[in-house]
Amino acid sequence: MSNKYTYVNGQLFLGNEAKLLVSDLAVQRGYGIFDFLKTVNGKAIFIEDYFNRFYNSAREMNLEIELDRNELHTAVNSLLEKNNIPNSGLKIILTGGYSEDGYQIAKPNLVIVQTAFEYDSHSFSKGLRLLSHNYQRQLPSVKTIDYLQAIRLQPILKLKQADDLIYHHNGQVRECPRANIFMVKNGEVITPKTDILRGITRSKILSIALEGVTVLERDFSLDDLINADEAFITSSTKNVLPVINLDGKPIGNGKPGKITTALNEQLLTMINNY
Repeated sequence: MSNKYTYVNGQLFLGNEAKLLVSDLAVQRGYGIFDFLKTVNGKAIFIEDYFNRFYNSAREMNLEIELDRNELHTAVNSLLEKNNIPNSGLKIILTGGYSEDGYQIAKPNLVIVQTAFEYDSHSFSKGLRLLSHNYQRQLPSVKTIDYLQAIRLQPILKLKQADDLIYHHNGQVRECPRANIFMVKNGEVITPKTDILRGITRSKILSIALEGVTVLERDFSLDDLINADEAFITSSTKNVLPVINLDGKPIGNGKPGKITTALNEQLLTMINNY
């Protein structure tokens, strides 16, 4: 990464020269927000939707973004042009700033990081194995930098031979640490609506019309999920990824389902035509 540039507060630095002080609230208290999107063939996919969420997260966290949307576009484009990485992940970070007492919000620092990223088309057929965990994120509508639980539980995932977590609140399904969850039952495609982060890819799936299929927001339980016909997650990096196993038990026939496959194809077309 050292030969690629990072944006910090209006300037571009080589990766190993981009720095923040340890007095930043992101370091002192884990206080900050971010958003993540991908570029495909040089295009920042669904960028306006990500900007909407980024500015909303900042408001909810009482963090002021000095750049307006046009200026943020300019900042992003300057980094894209400098790095020239057609297919990449773009992370926009806003920190709590250099706090004098390590507790009060200061002037936020804006950081934009770009790294090469290629979508793994083989991951769809492989599917995903999830492990349930009873946990409710703080400020679920805000994309904060707090991933404490997910990172802390990585050794458990390896031990259980699972790929990722699925959070639930006393049996009511919420989301994965970095993705939204959908289940398919009797021709209905259902995703939770309570206390979750409303993902951008999730919103695109909700907008897709398939003949004979209803896509809707409705809460459901872990029991509902394990008894679903199909299940899948959605995220910026994974697109639509089938969930084939929950807590060691197969979902449906343990293979990617027809509706999941059709939705993935529609989403890929949407991305390619963006």
